[in-house]
Amino acid sequence: MTVRTRFAPSPTGYLHIGGARTALFSWAYARKNKGQFILRIEDTDVARSTPEAVKAILDGMSWLGLDWDEGPFYQMQRIDRYKQVIQKLIDEDKAYYCYCSKEELDDLRERQMRLGLKPRYDGRWRPEKGKTLPAPPSGIDPVVRFKNPDSGFVVWDDLVKGQISISNEELDDLIIARSDGTPTYNFCVVVDDWEMGITHVIRGDDHVNNTPRQINMLKALDAEIPFYAHLSMILGSDGQKLSKRHGAVSVMQYDDDGYLPEALLNYLARLGWSHGDEEVFDMEKFSHWFDFNSITSSAAQFNLDKLNWLNAHYIKHADLSLLVSKISKRLTSLNVDLAQGPDLLKVIELYRERSNTLKALAESIIYFYQLPDIDLELAGKHMTEDVLPILRSFTVKLNDVEWKIEAIHDLIQQTVSDNGLKFPKIAMPLRIMLTGGAQSPSVDAVMVLLGKSEVLSRINSFLDKIKNNLNK
Repeated sequence: MTVRTRFAPSPTGYLHIGGARTALFSWAYARKNKGQFILRIEDTDVARSTPEAVKAILDGMSWLGLDWDEGPFYQMQRIDRYKQVIQKLIDEDKAYYCYCSKEELDDLRERQMRLGLKPRYDGRWRPEKGKTLPAPPSGIDPVVRFKNPDSGFVVWDDLVKGQISISNEELDDLIIARSDGTPTYNFCVVVDDWEMGITHVIRGDDHVNNTPRQINMLKALDAEIPFYAHLSMILGSDGQKLSKRHGAVSVMQYDDDGYLPEALLNYLARLGWSHGDEEVFDMEKFSHWFDFNSITSSAAQFNLDKLNWLNAHYIKHADLSLLVSKISKRLTSLNVDLAQGPDLLKVIELYRERSNTLKALAESIIYFYQLPDIDLELAGKHMTEDVLPILRSFTVKLNDVEWKIEAIHDLIQQTVSDNGLKFPKIAMPLRIMLTGGAQSPSVDAVMVLLGKSEVLSRINSFLDKIKNNLNK
């Protein structure tokens, strides 16, 4: 058997974390078994499907590197085929026309709920041996319902949840074509999985209730039943349903926020799946290790701190030329002129171990290329009157120092020693004047990259401002 998996999102919104994990697991199982991974866009919900959502899905898949072997297939382009199969089921007495009006169905539902019964279609238009149906009413376009077996059980061995059994008596006759003739989602899925030869359906457990209906329709078509694997949902770190405040945003938002696709994939792989104590691994290893026995049937929890930790790891070990390309694009988009500053590669090399996202990395190094906005409250705290004369003397001596980390460090150390100070008493004011804030790598390393003329210009400019303010 050639393994064929599929990812079949509905383009009614962006590709989110749950969908991306489903796509990843489907992709990995196909790659592990040297099979095919199919991308299918289930766009039969015409009212809610949008071209923008389709683009968001394709962009997200491409950014993650989840390459597909066939597709993307669009259900709306297969409508004629679905209608042919529906007619075949009608001809074989496996589906039928139902002329119930909306008002009739609403009354039926209300009566059943009043009696404490589960709301379900009562089969009033279902043809049965010895049953006489009324004449079709005028003015009502019928729907088509699948003739679900009315006894027995649907049983399947779910690759994640184990054996699941559903009584056919719990299932009513599903609508497979609306009154305007358009086929419904559950039916299109069945025909697609059948005709595309899907062997393994990997999807979220919100589809468990659809599975027995789909299995019955596959049986009615004499089709091979695929294996099913239903993944448990992803919760926020507080155990609640994943929402935007937990990070349930478009996959492409993670790109905008500065996450590397390798880090996000690594993190998604660990959401509900594990391989011993392995935490950091690439997708080649993941697809080699992947199996259903290692997927937990309990809900996974999304933890942004863990994702940030992984992303920081990948930034720390990324190829520097890749980071230069990504960071230069971000800085350019912020109107930062990279020609007005040091070699970007050296700046990134200095900073990348301090950042957990590319966005944070880019924003933290802007001061190398344009004058920073100085935190005046912070400056006032550290630029005390007793320190100002020492800083001015230090700046004069700085003119004659060889521009190397060791020499600059030694001058700072000599200055604090000569004045009976601690190192931060000089290093912190320098950091504030040069970077605008209190956080940076070693100030001597920052000074070397900024260059002597720029360092002296920034220090003298700020000291002159303080002097002028004191003279007013």
